Amino acid sequence: MAVIPPGRWPQTAPLPGTTLLEVWSRQWSARPDRTVLRDGWRDEADVVGADLEQRSERMARVLAARGLVPGERVLWQARATLSSVVALLAALRAGAVVVPLSPSARDAEVSHVVGDARPALAIAGDPSMSALHAPVTAVTVDTLVGLARSSPSSGLPHPAPGDDALIVYTSGTTGRPKGAVHTHASLLAGVSAIVRAWAWQPDDDLVLSLPLFHVHGLCAGLFGTLAAGASATVFDRFDERAVLRAASGSSLFFGVPTMYHRLASSGDVDALSRLRLCVSGSAPLAADLWHALAASGVRVLERYGMTETLLTLSNPLEGERRPGSVGVPLPGVEAVAEDLDEQGVGELYVRGPSLCRGYWGHRSHGSEDWFATGDLVSVAADGYVTIRGRGTELIITGGHNVYPAEVEAVLSRHPAVTEVAVVGLPSPEWGEIVVAFVVGDPDPDELQALALAELAPFKCPRQVRRIEALPRNALGKVVRSELC
Repeated sequence: MAVIPPGRWPQTAPLPGTTLLEVWSRQWSARPDRTVLRDGWRDEADVVGADLEQRSERMARVLAARGLVPGERVLWQARATLSSVVALLAALRAGAVVVPLSPSARDAEVSHVVGDARPALAIAGDPSMSALHAPVTAVTVDTLVGLARSSPSSGLPHPAPGDDALIVYTSGTTGRPKGAVHTHASLLAGVSAIVRAWAWQPDDDLVLSLPLFHVHGLCAGLFGTLAAGASATVFDRFDERAVLRAASGSSLFFGVPTMYHRLASSGDVDALSRLRLCVSGSAPLAADLWHALAASGVRVLERYGMTETLLTLSNPLEGERRPGSVGVPLPGVEAVAEDLDEQGVGELYVRGPSLCRGYWGHRSHGSEDWFATGDLVSVAADGYVTIRGRGTELIITGGHNVYPAEVEAVLSRHPAVTEVAVVGLPSPEWGEIVVAFVVGDPDPDELQALALAELAPFKCPRQVRRIEALPRNALGKVVRSELC
């Protein structure tokens, strides 16, 4: 076992509150006239602190008046607009446990989450999504905005740190997504760590083009911005030209390697050099891409985290940002590498206050339990951690997690498919791409159509390759490494 020494981080005052809700409210009250959120496309008016406090409170009262009980789950499936962000914050302020879901999720994916989390209400970005949520009652963001104009007078709860706040679904070992449950305390701990490590200040402005149904964009990007008393320019999708324009008046950008690849190819990537900090995560950033960006004056800070753990490792703000490394443990995080092989590579285990309490419907983790990440790492003499691979079959493409079993289950239903194995193959732009190796003679276009009908686009194979037989070991298990 290799114990990974903690990083050296700035000593700062704790955030002002015992939950993020308290922290946000105090930050908005302290600077009521400061712009907190702006729409990257300028479709909606900027929102200042006092407005965000009042709008989210009024909408929370609407939810309570509709019968929402604290502790009930609320599915949130919407594009990242200022109004949908207010609706998400309102659900938290009403004491609900928010279940974010991609607006591009297909029927089967939505049905699984609805059946597992059993939400009391669904907040939809537009009316066309409402039909997906049956039998759950759905309300659109626009409807909530209208109802909030005449806010009822019902009181609001004050969630305790140990209360559930967020359930984010992520693929597990069975291929069926499981809901990682974060409490108000784990969210505050995770946000506090990065606010401290990255010296987040009230005058910072984040370019936020990450999706808000992942913890990267939601917990690090949005929640971190609000906790620091800072501001964010919100986009509902990534567009390199729009991001580069927004960078001229901002100080922070968080992205995934796919985004950085596109920015580096834009011809104007030096616009990012005006920012004080660019962070990359959700998938490994290729060292050659890091150096290409650095040549343009952009020294990307790479970090590591998971849905279950939030952010746990980071390169330092001040000091060496090592290409190919995800850095050292963040404040409050302990990390070890277990079962080292002859090359010094072992599985990463972490623990700390930002870990989820467990999976929805499953046994909870204890506060002192170690979490097995499934990632294989090496640890340098000075404590820097490098991800060497994964002990699981998870594919990470464009920062999204894809579990092969889920994709294989869909493709195998095609009548011309005898067998199928899905793997991730290296891609300079996406990190990995999803590739299906198929035994049989299906029409590739029909397979793509089948996948698109039931899976989010990022889960669909970008390539379909025919093969005579899948490689198997003596036990009959598919040897996926022979397909890569």
